[in-house]
Amino acid sequence: MIYEDRKVDDIERRAKKTIGETFLPEDIDKNILKTIPYQYPYRKISVQIETEEFSCLCPFSGLPDFAKITIQYTPNKKLIELKSLKYYFYAYRNVKIYNEHVVNKILEDLKKVLKPKSLTVIGEFSIRGGAKNKVIATYKKR
Repeated sequence: MIYEDRKVDDIERRAKKTIGETFLPEDIDKNILKTIPYQYPYRKISVQIETEEFSCLCPFSGLPDFAKITIQYTPNKKLIELKSLKYYFYAYRNVKIYNEHVVNKILEDLKKVLKPKSLTVIGEFSIRGGAKNKVIATYKKR
């Protein structure tokens, strides 16, 4: 191993619990998600985070589904800590879940930890069987 003295932290350990097995959506530990305080709550900003390295498993075939996930939100008092978000996405790698459910679960989990003014999650899933799937879920605080 290259980094023999490297210590695995709790967030990484929880994210990697799905290695070598298949899991269900409820097995995703949303406590992986950590926040940091937003120091300018009086200023309305838009935060956009993208990854093209998201993957999960098709519930029917067990084959991987790859996606570009985009998160757009207007923070209230909290920002998402990016390392924890990366591990949260990693936790989906061996989870059998429909594309539409992935996007909604990400939205619900982020909504709970961030309590944002608004939040949109977009999943653009790679072409399979000649069809491309794009799923958009939105939340707006009343």
